[in-house]
Amino acid sequence: MKKLRTSTRIIIAVASLAMISALYVPLWQILMWAPQYPEGLEMKIWIDNISGDVKIISALNHYIGMKHIEVSMFPEFGYMKYIVLTLMGIGLLTALIGRRIGLVLFAGLIVITGIAALVDFYLWGYDYGHNLDPTAPIVVPGMSYQPPLIGTKQLLNFTAFSGPDIGSWIFVVIGVTIFVVLGLEIFKYGKAKG
Repeated sequence: MKKLRTSTRIIIAVASLAMISALYVPLWQILMWAPQYPEGLEMKIWIDNISGDVKIISALNHYIGMKHIEVSMFPEFGYMKYIVLTLMGIGLLTALIGRRIGLVLFAGLIVITGIAALVDFYLWGYDYGHNLDPTAPIVVPGMSYQPPLIGTKQLLNFTAFSGPDIGSWIFVVIGVTIFVVLGLEIFKYGKAKG
């Protein structure tokens, strides 16, 4: 088994410790603009909470048959922090053990976790935007209101934007860093014995 260079192990440890930031900064953001809200409305999704103009957005959405947005509708909030802490622990263990196979597994787990988070958010958005109350005050036949996964989308008179917030960008930087050091270990230092 190939050993990792000391500098690689330090980078892995620092990148892993940076994951703790996910507990203290928002991970995702949803922004909405309309003629009656030119200043916009925002909703921030944290690892275990939602903040921002949640009550206003929820009340507006309820007119078109969407469910009220509440923390209790996200069971993920109960375990997401443990997933992040486990991932951080695996990264620190990888740095401690210092074997290339550990780095490959850690990089793979980062990708799998990121994909799982996006799929989970898409499925939530699909259910939230399609599972509408047929007795709502405003019913537009055939219309669904699924928020965009990433990017901008027109929903009636609202322009909605959904995308990464500070915490997700930190995870992107961590992921890129891990893949860069993995690439260096395999392609630049791979011929070295050890």
